[in-house]
Amino acid sequence: MAGVLDSVNQRTQLVGQNRLELLLFRLEGDQIYGINVFKVKEVLQCPKLTQMPHSNSVVRGVAHIRGGTIPILDLSRATGNRAIDHIEDKFVIIAEYNMKSQGFLVKGVERIININWEDVQPPPKGTGHDHFLTAVTKYEDKLVEIIDVEKILAEVSPMNENISEGIITEDATSRAVSMQVLIVDDSKIARKQIQKTLEQVGFTVVALNDGREALDHLLALVAEGVHPAKRYPFIISDIEMPEMDGYTLTSEIRAHPELKDLHILLHTSLSGVFNKAMVQKVGANDFLAKFQPDMLAQLVIERITNLGGELPASEGEA
Repeated sequence: MAGVLDSVNQRTQLVGQNRLELLLFRLEGDQIYGINVFKVKEVLQCPKLTQMPHSNSVVRGVAHIRGGTIPILDLSRATGNRAIDHIEDKFVIIAEYNMKSQGFLVKGVERIININWEDVQPPPKGTGHDHFLTAVTKYEDKLVEIIDVEKILAEVSPMNENISEGIITEDATSRAVSMQVLIVDDSKIARKQIQKTLEQVGFTVVALNDGREALDHLLALVAEGVHPAKRYPFIISDIEMPEMDGYTLTSEIRAHPELKDLHILLHTSLSGVFNKAMVQKVGANDFLAKFQPDMLAQLVIERITNLGGELPASEGEA
């Protein structure tokens, strides 16, 4: 384990190259799982846990780490398998999702691999456990399953999905009802959360699963003679997605003359410490950490207010 994460902070050069690095780990059994290195803060042997009364059965307790108290979730139990036993000699992956730190109890941590998002695919249907997976890939002829952590966190500690009173105005709703928004996210729970927020404002939502699907959709509109920036006042895209990530999607959009005017909001559970620089590098308009319904609503309302109710004209139009 020594040194396995020594170079995590130097990995930002992957941005825009449609690549990612996965930290591989095991739960109970031989199946290999992966988590994006960008979400990992550290890996350590399971510390002493304090039991929390009335907590979800997935939460094995809390640990006091670096001056903070962090919940420790049993990923094996969370995915419908038996709980990890003899936890004192197991490992905890400390990761940051949705601006909070959590610890994921795992049986063992193996290595970091560097792969192309094009080699990451949506989970196969009908496997019986695809409901908790967000993607799968292969490494050395072995299947690697990528868990939908956002779904697990939403089940363990449901988030408020309602927009606070006073944020949505009648003017915003009157503008939004005539507009469509494209959202792109491979997590079912994330799509549901974003869609609910946008529909509360008044938008009609078109939801797609990954960057490749979104780019194909936008190019199809161009082929039909439709200017995408007129169809969509903005696009809300996740960053981590199979086949094509949000950074690469943004770069492809900015490089295409018929797409480059699209307004892109990258909306992700990745840690925010480096994302402002990444947003500028690939040319996105803004970045928002998941999941903040009030902030998301404020951003989209500000966007349509700045448009003055009109979508931007395509190049060469008055």
